[in-house]
Amino acid sequence: MYNNKLLLRSLINYSKILPIKSFCVYKNEISLSVGLDFLKFILVFLKFNTFTQYRVLGSITGVDYSYNKFRFELNYDLLSVRYNNRVKIKICTNEIRGVDSCEKLFYSANWYECEIWDMFGVFFIHHSSLRRILTDYGFVGNPLRKDFPLSGFVEIRYNENQKRILSEPLEFSQEYRTFNYSNPWD
Repeated sequence: MYNNKLLLRSLINYSKILPIKSFCVYKNEISLSVGLDFLKFILVFLKFNTFTQYRVLGSITGVDYSYNKFRFELNYDLLSVRYNNRVKIKICTNEIRGVDSCEKLFYSANWYECEIWDMFGVFFIHHSSLRRILTDYGFVGNPLRKDFPLSGFVEIRYNENQKRILSEPLEFSQEYRTFNYSNPWD
């Protein structure tokens, strides 16, 4: 098992040979920020290197920073069972540029990449079957984006006269307005 000094020393040595933008160690967990073009290279290196052996992909999560140029941050959480250690790899992308799929390298990436495609709209290049898994195929938009409306785009309701479920565009009864929350009794 790594101790803190050995972990930090190996991280500094790897940062000299790997294309890492920045790194951080917090509570024995390494966070690496890498460029989008080098993601596949970093994952292959960390999985097959004798001194790292990060063989388990625990999750891929996405975060939407709508005010950034590269608005989506993807976090790959890797686990080394041999060394009882974790590493987090962070990349940033936008809605136009695709991310290389790591499905062939880690089988668990299949579900996570489909989920991120469904929820955020981030496209994964060379994915075997990228599809919606949490929303319906007719669903419009990506629900975890910051610009997605809280009420959605369509309203689904049951019509008693027609005896069927109807899906209609959402109509607001009043225009959006801002409220003044100041207290008149101050």
